[in-house]
Amino acid sequence: MASLLSCQELGKSFGGQQLFDGIDLVLEPGDRVGLIGPNGSGKSTLLRILCDLETADRGRVILRRHARISYLAQSDTFAEEKNAVDNLVLALQDQDLDEAERYQRVHAILSRAEFPETGGPVRLLSGGWRKRLAICRALVTRPDILVMDEPTNHLDIEGILWLERFLAANLPESPSAFLLVSHDRRFLENTVNRVVELSRLYPGGSFQVRGNYSDFLEKRAQFLARQQDMEERLANKVRRETEWLRRGPKARATKARYRIDEAHRLQEELSDVRARNRSEGRVGIGFDGTGRKTKKLLTATGLGKAFGGRVLFRDLDMVLSPGTRLGLLGRNGCGKSTLMAILAGAALPDGPRPDSGSIVLAEGVRIVSFDQKREQLDQSLTLRRALAPDGDSVVYQGRSVHVAAWAGRFLFRNDQLETPVSRLSGGEQARILIARLMLQPADILLLDEPTNDLDIASLDVLEESLREFAGALVLVTHDRFLLERLCDRVLGFDGRGGVQYFADHGQWLAALREQEEPRAGGRDRKRRKKEKKPRQGRLSYLDQREYDRMEETILAREQEHKELLRRMQDPGIQADADTLQECWQQSQVLEQEIEKLYERWQELEQKKAGTG
Repeated sequence: MASLLSCQELGKSFGGQQLFDGIDLVLEPGDRVGLIGPNGSGKSTLLRILCDLETADRGRVILRRHARISYLAQSDTFAEEKNAVDNLVLALQDQDLDEAERYQRVHAILSRAEFPETGGPVRLLSGGWRKRLAICRALVTRPDILVMDEPTNHLDIEGILWLERFLAANLPESPSAFLLVSHDRRFLENTVNRVVELSRLYPGGSFQVRGNYSDFLEKRAQFLARQQDMEERLANKVRRETEWLRRGPKARATKARYRIDEAHRLQEELSDVRARNRSEGRVGIGFDGTGRKTKKLLTATGLGKAFGGRVLFRDLDMVLSPGTRLGLLGRNGCGKSTLMAILAGAALPDGPRPDSGSIVLAEGVRIVSFDQKREQLDQSLTLRRALAPDGDSVVYQGRSVHVAAWAGRFLFRNDQLETPVSRLSGGEQARILIARLMLQPADILLLDEPTNDLDIASLDVLEESLREFAGALVLVTHDRFLLERLCDRVLGFDGRGGVQYFADHGQWLAALREQEEPRAGGRDRKRRKKEKKPRQGRLSYLDQREYDRMEETILAREQEHKELLRRMQDPGIQADADTLQECWQQSQVLEQEIEKLYERWQELEQKKAGTG
């Protein structure tokens, strides 16, 4: 069978920087390919070239005749005022389909994506639901090849598990092959049957292994060991040939000319192998602990927090000691970041406080937090100034370190020091933020989504460094691999105010499903009731117009209320009593309006059914 897509000798450069060169890749039906590589290696650029959204400098891409390719970008662009259904219909406008087929495709895929509602405008969707909708849009056209750039971004653990099931299922929307970029190691392990790494570490610029991510790691380790052996053998051979070259002309006169040429060739080959071996730099991350031996760094008792009448968590007890490794799990918006803000604020006189309960800190405890929103880097600064604002060195663990050496620990080259931050990738900017974090001695580390935008090499070293950190760690992440290898227990949020400790994320998911089974039955009955076609002709023209718009109106108001509650979780809002009170009053008004809308909807339903 002919391949779906192939590329030969692809190369791409930006300015004087070569991203990749000589890349060969073939996609056959049934291929499930994961593309990995360091930040800045050109992964996203390669995807765009394959999808004909960007041109290569060298080489060519061959797509099988009539094969359809669909691209899922990292960022999602929609018709924001249209709902989910309308956005998917727009994706099908270039296909020759009748209205019934469009309707069937759109509603089938939204059902498989477990969309709760589709009536409100897309601008009101959370990041996780926007990502699900983007995946639906990429699949509703039923492509032969699906190309995805970081598809797990913005998805919580349940969303990632849904995507894994979706990619593994044999559905009408399932592509014949897919190619994805991801730094989620567990996701790669569960979804792909081939791994391709772009890196200067390899002679051809890439390394491909058939199998899952574990198979790739094994083969990669073997390759690196062979390459290291090659360097040692070449070094010994070059040393012997160099000694011969240094002999006087008379001694060399009896030797063949080819021997001289071969000696120079060996020197060049050794130089290439050494350069590749040295290119496997490792991010020198080391968290600066204070060495405190106190048994209890932080003790929380009976913590509770609510917004707008919705309880995020209640009756939470927590003890953080040196060596604690605690992961926080829950759906987006359940209160994880709020709890992290409260813990971080415990050491601040004006920090956010819980509604109930207390937090007691050991004397002089230092808390360092890494917020998922992250500080805003000044894009006009150079890398040098971003890493070392006050001079040409930083103070790390009591020692002065030159900025060039400090940059090297985070895989930055010396020739990048004068590069503006605006020209660095998202992963490279994330490394700058972590470099700043490393300079702060800590007893307790609070890390809220620290893995966003980090490549796999950085993730590996981050994991190692966190394992070596002697203080207490509280971690929010959707990276299951990191959770499994780092945290010895997790705190799960059920989204209705309940919190409970579990051994791992699998145990939490099982408990969550068990809780939701009774509720799911009730939701299904309500949905079936709502989907029943009501009797016609009992509403006036104005009432019918109001009825037709009622669901969309309620969804919009509920989303406004949800956004307001999310805004009230912002530590800046919590610290401003007047603004917080204003937001609270607005939330009360919205709650009353939503309640009245539901009452009116019920009234119209009864009139429409002839019972009102």
